[in-house]
Amino acid sequence: MRIEARREEFASFEAASAREWILTNGIGGFAMGSLSGANTRRYHGLLCAAIHPPEDRMVLLDNVEAVLSVKGGEIALSSNEYSGAVFPDGWSRISSFAVGEHAEWIFEQDGVRIRKRVGLHPGRNAVTVDFTLLAGPPCTLALRPLVCHKPYHSNFAADEQYPKTLKLTAEGMRIRHCGVALNMSFPGATAVETAGWYHRFLRRREAERGLPESDDLFCPAELSWPLAPGDTATLTAWEGSEAPEPSAFGELTPHADPLDDLRSAAAQFIVSGAGRTTILAGYPWFTDWGRDTMIALPGICLATGRIAEARSIIRDMLRHTHRGLIPNRFEEGGGASYNTVDATLWMAHAIHQTLLAEWDDAFAAEAAAGLAECMEWHMKGTDFGIGVDPEDGLLRQGGQGLQLTWMDAKIEDWVVTPRHGKPVEINGLWVNFLRVAEWLMDRLGQDGLSVRLAAEKAEASFNAKFWREAAGWYLDTAEPDDASLRPNQIIAMGLPFSPMKGPEADRALEACLAALWTPRGLRTLSPRNAHYRGRFEGDMRSRDSAYHQGTVWPWLTGSLVRAVLRVRGDRSLAQSLLQVQMSAFGEQGLGGVAEVYDGDSPHRPGGCPWQAWSVGELLSAAASIGPAAKE
Repeated sequence: MRIEARREEFASFEAASAREWILTNGIGGFAMGSLSGANTRRYHGLLCAAIHPPEDRMVLLDNVEAVLSVKGGEIALSSNEYSGAVFPDGWSRISSFAVGEHAEWIFEQDGVRIRKRVGLHPGRNAVTVDFTLLAGPPCTLALRPLVCHKPYHSNFAADEQYPKTLKLTAEGMRIRHCGVALNMSFPGATAVETAGWYHRFLRRREAERGLPESDDLFCPAELSWPLAPGDTATLTAWEGSEAPEPSAFGELTPHADPLDDLRSAAAQFIVSGAGRTTILAGYPWFTDWGRDTMIALPGICLATGRIAEARSIIRDMLRHTHRGLIPNRFEEGGGASYNTVDATLWMAHAIHQTLLAEWDDAFAAEAAAGLAECMEWHMKGTDFGIGVDPEDGLLRQGGQGLQLTWMDAKIEDWVVTPRHGKPVEINGLWVNFLRVAEWLMDRLGQDGLSVRLAAEKAEASFNAKFWREAAGWYLDTAEPDDASLRPNQIIAMGLPFSPMKGPEADRALEACLAALWTPRGLRTLSPRNAHYRGRFEGDMRSRDSAYHQGTVWPWLTGSLVRAVLRVRGDRSLAQSLLQVQMSAFGEQGLGGVAEVYDGDSPHRPGGCPWQAWSVGELLSAAASIGPAAKE
């Protein structure tokens, strides 16, 4: 894959710092930064290691200052931002940037042309950075690694006790702190110990979010290489004791098909570690969440031919089932939380799609047993008020202080969108769960009568409880009733065994298209609602309060496309909706799709720059439409 930045994105430091790139290593670690070379988030760094894969991340190599000494002066090849100042000004010499299997910058000034590349080592917490003099006179390259040992949700401050140990030799360097070793090798370089602190780097993206905005970093040594045209200087950094194999940089080749870019983006989210395979919800700050994993799985795995990985992910989730629920998320450092009503229901959908992609007897039997256990717990009632109402067969959930659906923003004790009772998409998913279980039992020759009866009862109750003729759409929640126009009914409508049918479903679809659709996905609340928030901006409280109150979520396009196909059979409309949404690729993070957008035009991207279900649901939608999605 080769994704190139446009030349105008280097017209100013602000423009070059607004766009971000990422590389991932398949075990939860990553390298990430802005096009300018300045790190604008506390999460940015050339080596953010997954200390206990796939989680427990720590930034170790934050950045590298680079200066080229040529006859007559110096040429800066790096940038850092401080309060009120940018130094050095290497960003102003960038002539091109591209990212794919590695990241690549070209710097040019006065006949000097030099290439910088950054690449991660698959399956290792290791990064290689190299500089190649492509044109110009002989010169000297000086690099100053800027290091830290900080948990990636944190900032770093100068400390006389850091690092605990530092050992510098002609062959390399070892920096150890908090039980974690950062090693560096730099063949052919002259190394001079300079041990000292750089203070108050500004992290502008954290400042925008109202979070601590300053980092201090430690420079252990200065490294220098003489370079003639064609020569390369290489720095490799890694966590742990065993040195990685030398990195080999290949050519970055663009894809002819935009869907291939999405498929490459999908691979970044599949990670392995701690004896399990999973899908990370997003970079840089999310780990693996049960709901996100199951929603993203059909696109991330099945649409890219990774069916074995899909089975492995589902099996791992089934092994972590507790009282009929799969985890909401796995905690860093071990353990799991189960406060979700829909993750388990989405798992049934993922099982169904995985078996449709490729039938596997052993997996089908395991899945059927797992679903049977989950169904039993839901029928009799499990944690967090989750249980079937025996009167109507629908699923109720939640209560005071709980946020169990995907609209889960909570600020201290304030649940922004509580949705307790019987949410529309939860009960669409519940009907779908029962029908998947029935389908699976039939395929395995098991007696599915009781499941079929439960599904029929829930379906009949669904339409009686949720449809509102006067409004022309379905309730968002029943008991207590809430008729706010939200996209959750589209989620239910797009399921394979959706209970929504006929003219009612068509009218609701039209209402959602008219009020909620934007070129970047569906709004989470109609602009006509008094609680609508059209901007996702400000500090964390402001952002969280707007998260599901009008903010646009690209992942919902997958459900919308499937709803259009299922309710109307309109392949042309489905195709046009997907094509509009595809232009969101790479708008915030190169090679990805953002988590959210403003509800109001011009629909600026925000939140997590690389979101798994945003990518996965576009791939899933394209697969639902079929080959015409490529035209």
